[in-house]
Amino acid sequence: MRDVGHSHAAAALSCLLAGQDEVQAIMKGALHTDELLEAVVARESGLRTERRMSHVFILDVPTYPKPLLVTDAAINIAPDLATKRDIVQNAIDCARAMGVERPKVAILAAVETVNPKMIATLDAAALCKMADRGQIVGGLLDGPLAFDNAISKEAAEAKHIVSEVAGDADILLVPDIESGNMLAKQLFYLARAQSAGIVMGAKAPIMLTSRSDGALSRMASCAVALLVAKAQRSKPAK
Repeated sequence: MRDVGHSHAAAALSCLLAGQDEVQAIMKGALHTDELLEAVVARESGLRTERRMSHVFILDVPTYPKPLLVTDAAINIAPDLATKRDIVQNAIDCARAMGVERPKVAILAAVETVNPKMIATLDAAALCKMADRGQIVGGLLDGPLAFDNAISKEAAEAKHIVSEVAGDADILLVPDIESGNMLAKQLFYLARAQSAGIVMGAKAPIMLTSRSDGALSRMASCAVALLVAKAQRSKPAK
């Protein structure tokens, strides 16, 4: 326990300790997200890596047979293709740390076909090709996929979509923060999903929970952070 004078100092000290390997993870307490992330991205913290940081919701949805990861619904507002590449890799690394050997990534859009007028579909196609060329590793990507095709085998079959990912996704990559935030909150409040929240892409995992989250969400975030920290010790993030 180390006492400091105010919340800014608490954020700065926690990041410094993580950057110096004195602690293996950080949890946001009763302070604003922006306040913590400002300290995280500061160069003196030592937490930045070559990869863009992104948030991952890990959801236990009662109507879905396995954990569902949604990204990025909290940090990157309107990610471009390069940022989406990092967001996908971060989520794959998180899922693999949780024991998913080859996570299936559904790249979401409003439709399941490439439309030059819809940037999300172009990015989806490019990300799939990047995975083919080894620029994204450890997961199986498909997209663009509409939400129903991503999580329902029946919907995918009805639209004659042949895919190992469709209907069986582990990870949902959303086009932007608005769609991700709305999707996650719909699952919280309409499907009674339980959640954990973690920031990936830094030297140490950051448990980014809401100040209104209960004990279960915080404990679940701690459990995921421990798994990620263990995985990062064996293979540092790039």
